Amino acid sequence: MAMQKRRKSTHRMDVHRLIDIPNVGVSIAGDLQQLGIETPSDLVGRDPYQLHAKLCQITGKRHDPCVIDVFISAVRYMEGGPSTPWWKFTEERKRTLSANEPPLRKKKSK
Repeated sequence: MAMQKRRKSTHRMDVHRLIDIPNVGVSIAGDLQQLGIETPSDLVGRDPYQLHAKLCQITGKRHDPCVIDVFISAVRYMEGGPSTPWWKFTEERKRTLSANEPPLRKKKSK
């Protein structure tokens, strides 16, 4: 007997587990749990960029920046936004990160 794939929730009222959130699979749910997020409502008010930075710190490795896109989509969804594919947040992430980067220093000529 084939196992049926559970469909993502289309209404926040039906979201009871992290993997019920659109764009969140088992791997991202595990990442969120490492950050102390146990329930979908724990995402409300969280900063996706800080979540990514803390995940990198906790695991001791640099996680793909696309994880930020997934975190943005999950936080926004849990805060009342529409279910949006994670890649729709890529441009926003790139703009935000480039706006927050310190300017490059010019090398001194010898």
